[in-house]
Amino acid sequence: MISGTRKLVLLVAVCLALAIPASSTATSTQNTLPNPVLVFLGQEFFETGGKPFIRYRYVVDNLTVYPKELFAPAPSLPPCGLNTKASRTWVDIYEQNGKRLNRFCVLGNPSELDKLWFALDVDVIPPSWVYIEMTDRQTGTKYKSNLAESTL
Repeated sequence: MISGTRKLVLLVAVCLALAIPASSTATSTQNTLPNPVLVFLGQEFFETGGKPFIRYRYVVDNLTVYPKELFAPAPSLPPCGLNTKASRTWVDIYEQNGKRLNRFCVLGNPSELDKLWFALDVDVIPPSWVYIEMTDRQTGTKYKSNLAESTL
């Protein structure tokens, strides 16, 4: 027969054994990924439908730290418009005041974080500063970048 004290110690040990792996696994994945480091690459002129625009191009400087799984197709999550194969992680570009400028919802792997952009009419003054948020829709984790300029 096990004494009352031994039962209590055994019960606490079992509870700790069950609780520690679950919590450390969930937080270790989320805490090991740093926030993105956004860098302005430059501007380029382009036309679409006969109308001129300026595209402001960016790269996530530390893109290699993000695992491929973050950008896998996630058909079990809500679609991006009509696209039912949207990626697990979406990337949004925002003005400093929080107004969204563009969304990337079908990036296939972290290397595509070197092709981020937003476009404005040629006569529109760009925001001075922008940032991105990467949202892992599976876990609800958001990674917010630094502010990056929109001019050189």
